[in-house]
Amino acid sequence: MTRHFLRDDDLSQAEQTAILDLAVELKGDRFGTRPLVGPQTVAVIFDKSSTRTRVSFAVGIAELGGIPLIISTANSQLGGKETATDTARVLERQVAAIVWRTFAQSGLEEMALGTTVPVINGLSDDFHPCQLLADLLTIREHRGTLAGLTVTFLGDGASNMAQSYLLAGATAGMHVRVASPVDYAPTDSVVAAADVAAAKSGGSVTLFTDPIEAVAGADVVVTDTWVSMGKEEEKAERLTTLGSYRVDAELMALARPDALFLHCLPADRGYEVTAEVIDGPQSVVWDEAENRLHAQKALMVWLLQQ
Repeated sequence: MTRHFLRDDDLSQAEQTAILDLAVELKGDRFGTRPLVGPQTVAVIFDKSSTRTRVSFAVGIAELGGIPLIISTANSQLGGKETATDTARVLERQVAAIVWRTFAQSGLEEMALGTTVPVINGLSDDFHPCQLLADLLTIREHRGTLAGLTVTFLGDGASNMAQSYLLAGATAGMHVRVASPVDYAPTDSVVAAADVAAAKSGGSVTLFTDPIEAVAGADVVVTDTWVSMGKEEEKAERLTTLGSYRVDAELMALARPDALFLHCLPADRGYEVTAEVIDGPQSVVWDEAENRLHAQKALMVWLLQQ
């Protein structure tokens, strides 16, 4: 059966670890593994603008010996005259895998049901699982392990990054804290799924409204933009509501002295994080951005082997 990667808990803890192990191997030898030699083509579809996703997948596919076919839905039939299922049935006869950066999670699920090649979530409104593989790889590089570490996400708890941290962090055996206003809390179903994953891995999931309490003693502090694509009209309200969740030096000092700071980028310096923190010695955001390449290469190799 074809394996897809639509949300973080599509992987077991052992599978997640295997992909991260492979990412370390591929990072050490960038051109030694080339399963897409032929060359085979991977379709990379964009409903949203992108820098890191576009570059990391295009470079990664090329380094694996393949050709990235970049498709904009604005210039294709997908989402207009053609369903995701029909598009998938066309593509599967010509490509080795499909990556889609889109809005609704349901579109990815529909596409995966309609194809025999792996479908990868390059980002949706609900989850950002490829980013989490890169984040976990980055944390492991700097701390040597994942299980048992405490990671705190601050800001919009209903964002794709917060929800992916709940699922991926819990799968990895981490103690995941999400601090957000009540009206920005993660989806109940995602929290329930994270609780199930944590019960298997020895991790835990805790929701907070107090950012100070949530950051206390954390090994890793994470945030993301408060105004994601499609939320621009809510900017003024979000800046007011989420202001106390800004990661500044004072808040960062409540975490462990050696705590890491992560942000998937792009960052709005002065809003969700101060320049002092994101450009400071605890920030590993540039390692994190690079690791999108290595983690996604490992994911594609692993999926193609299933």
